[in-house]
Amino acid sequence: MSTPEPPAPAALLRRALAVLTEMAPAAVELGEVFRAAGHELALVGGPVRDAFLGRASHDLDFATSATPDETQALLARWGDAHWDIGKEFGTIGARRFARTGGGSGGASGDVVVEVTTYRSDEYDPASRKPVVAFGDTLDGDLSRRDLTVNAMAVRLPDLTFVDPFDGLSDLARRVLRTPIAPERSFDDDPLRMMRAARFAAQLGFDVEPATRQAIVDMAGRIEIVSAERVQAEISKLLLSDRPRAGLEVLVDTGLADHVLPELPALRLEIDEHHRHKDVYQHSLTVLEQAIAQETGPDGPVPAPDLVLRLASLLHDVGKPATRRFEPGGGVSFHHHEVVGAKLVARRLRALKYEKQVVKDVARLVELHLRFHGYGDGQWTDSAVRRYVTDAGPLLERLHRLTRADSTTRNRRKAQRLADSYTGLEERIAHLREKEEVDAIRPDLDGTQIMAILGIAPGPAVGQAYQHLLALRMEHGPLGEERAEQELRAWWADRQA
Repeated sequence: MSTPEPPAPAALLRRALAVLTEMAPAAVELGEVFRAAGHELALVGGPVRDAFLGRASHDLDFATSATPDETQALLARWGDAHWDIGKEFGTIGARRFARTGGGSGGASGDVVVEVTTYRSDEYDPASRKPVVAFGDTLDGDLSRRDLTVNAMAVRLPDLTFVDPFDGLSDLARRVLRTPIAPERSFDDDPLRMMRAARFAAQLGFDVEPATRQAIVDMAGRIEIVSAERVQAEISKLLLSDRPRAGLEVLVDTGLADHVLPELPALRLEIDEHHRHKDVYQHSLTVLEQAIAQETGPDGPVPAPDLVLRLASLLHDVGKPATRRFEPGGGVSFHHHEVVGAKLVARRLRALKYEKQVVKDVARLVELHLRFHGYGDGQWTDSAVRRYVTDAGPLLERLHRLTRADSTTRNRRKAQRLADSYTGLEERIAHLREKEEVDAIRPDLDGTQIMAILGIAPGPAVGQAYQHLLALRMEHGPLGEERAEQELRAWWADRQA
């Protein structure tokens, strides 16, 4: 299939004009407010880029010659609400609620803006945070942007297009390039290297050779950036429509060696007899296949799902540490799911992910082989109950991860695995009709156990509870009468 020709700059301009005209009333009005006060104002960054891509942006970013205090005063008069949480970095935000009769903005008609004083960011070599210096020209502000496609602007209120670094041509050619020399750009803010990878995923563009080489040469510089900022870029990359392209940039340039080293470590050498898969490429394919199984907003796993995507990408990270060459030429990765869960938890904690995300992703990695441990579809009711119970609220994600983990080219084998898993899902549905399989508990609670046995709170109560839970798992609901009989028999054995 041939790749369609990218649109010419002139066609992009016509497309952008249509989008900008639709959202212009609010932007133009704000531009008039700033001009009346003697300040410049320009729409910048993502909203301008998206306009050329034919997408309307409802959160509008502006750059201005006004100081943060001056901006705050103007937005307080223009909007219905404003905030200064980013004032340290020169950014003031505001919202104007929808006016009667419509208006531009989000689905509700509200207009949300962020206005930032012209600036330039630099990194102190001894600090993890950029040093903010305010500037006095729009061109100077655009020069500090990460990529040329994000370094275009529209002056307001007269809608004059500003493109000092030829970002429109790069947009037409679908390439990512820095506005200034990439070495200088990445030295000023190393996170821009991560952003190049992220936009490769989000836009489907290629990183141009000089920019890519600078990332290769300067990849180690990313270590000066805080874990929180790196994590945010990884998440945005993974939540994009085409994360594979961005992940390949991270790995191929060496950036991943510093921010997610478990991923390039999956590039195990393949022996001449191909006795095991390319684990790295397999993991990228599993990620794509898992994404394809995400659901709409009302489904069980709404897209995009960060937990599922992280687990799909990292499910095999335990393989390098557990690879063994067996007698006869085989290769094994025994218990790689257990080792992998620990590695994943350690890495995600280092990246400052929320505790629940760390816990959920690690648990999915630990469980991703559980389906294969029950043989060729010979599932007992007890096994089904344990599978559902162990997965808990992650069951729907585990369904998708397990299905996505089949990347065999053998169609017959792939169909056999799919049919077997479908059989398991049907067994789960059947059990759900008969019992509450998603929240299995013993037929007697702790209070009842203590009353029946005449004992006080202590370890014996927990042990009795676990005994009844095991019976519930094995046999299904017992009913209180039989559960009491089993409890008394268990207790009598303990006293003998």
